Amino acid sequence: MPDSPGSGEGNAESSGQLKEDNEYVRLVINDHPNSGESNSSLTQEHIRRSSLTWWIKATIWCVLSLIVLLSFVKWGVPFLFEKVLIPILQWEATAFGRPVLALVLVASLALFPVFLIPSGPSMWLAGMIFGYGLGFVIIMAGTTIGMVLPYLIGLLFRDRIHQWLKRWPQKAEMIRLAGEGSLLHQFQVVALFRVSPFPYTIFNYAVVVTKMRFWPYFWGSIAGMIPESFIYIYSGRLIRTFADVQYGNHHLTTVEIIYNVISLIITITITVIFTIYAKRALNNLTGAEETSGSHEMEKLPST
Repeated sequence: MPDSPGSGEGNAESSGQLKEDNEYVRLVINDHPNSGESNSSLTQEHIRRSSLTWWIKATIWCVLSLIVLLSFVKWGVPFLFEKVLIPILQWEATAFGRPVLALVLVASLALFPVFLIPSGPSMWLAGMIFGYGLGFVIIMAGTTIGMVLPYLIGLLFRDRIHQWLKRWPQKAEMIRLAGEGSLLHQFQVVALFRVSPFPYTIFNYAVVVTKMRFWPYFWGSIAGMIPESFIYIYSGRLIRTFADVQYGNHHLTTVEIIYNVISLIITITITVIFTIYAKRALNNLTGAEETSGSHEMEKLPST
């Protein structure tokens, strides 16, 4: 029996629909892997470009740092020795006795952090003039007072400091972490802050808006300052040795040269290791806190 015109049209429509479905299946099955490969290639290309950009930036920074370092060694160091270091050494040898000079250094180390002034030069002087033993005592005495005074002053201006920290939420979040957890946790975080590149003169004031207790802050600050004190003392002694060689009558022996070079390499390595470790530890604490939930410093903790 011949097909009716209606059935012919129906077969044509179903045939056309089947062809469209097959075409759709072909496109979906064949094109998706190509799309994935395209995305993968684009991602790899982006990674390559990012890596190349990073290496270019790193190379430029290394070259610029090397140029600055060589320029400083050639022109800056002689200027500092002739115009700053030698006059200071001559002044301390004639103007004050050692007990008075020790008190002056303690006072500077205690008061400079109150006014947000770096106390590194005073530490260098303590190392150059008094050496490891008495120099360490002077540095620790002065810096301990210089950490307590800003803390006590900051308690009087907690509201203002709290409002000021809201301008820098990331820094405020890191500071808030110092006041969380147990007393041992607070001690560890404060010690890490002292070793890390975070400016401790600001930390001394900002920590009062957290839940930080005084004694973890006190002992953690002392523990964190011990490595920095020895580094400053050593670098101060090394600077004085170079000054004596350059402008005095002292001549280094081969053993002294080897000792100073090895000591300098060890000191730089230890400084870099401490800094990287402290920075990573603080970043890990921040990351762990972000995964558990962020807490803004919206309210001051009760005292």
